[in-house]
Amino acid sequence: MTTNLIKNTADNLSKLNYSILVEAKENGYQATVWGLPDCQTFATTKEEAINNLHEVLNTRLQNVEIVTQEIEIEMPKTEHPWMKFAGKYKDDPQFDDMLADIEAYRRELDAEMEEYYRQLDAEEEVK
Repeated sequence: MTTNLIKNTADNLSKLNYSILVEAKENGYQATVWGLPDCQTFATTKEEAINNLHEVLNTRLQNVEIVTQEIEIEMPKTEHPWMKFAGKYKDDPQFDDMLADIEAYRRELDAEMEEYYRQLDAEEEVK
């Protein structure tokens, strides 16, 4: 496993989107940053709670650095379980006959379904 640290500059991180959970409480509203339960505020109005939370989050983020880390995982090389059956019947002289039988059976089923749908349509027209 290899990890690469990708340092982001302030140029490409000028905006940060975050979700806020706003709950109505007895004495007003509680606003919490989704995923950061310690970033929350209480206020009498919903708008005031959101604005206060924005200020709290801005203050908290002034002294932090956001870093993205890329991790490469080496997956074990395993053969697909069906590969052992690939080409199993390539030299079988009856294989082409079997495929023709399957195709004929499919055409027969398609014809039956076509007739069934015609009957349904005819019954609908009678109603």
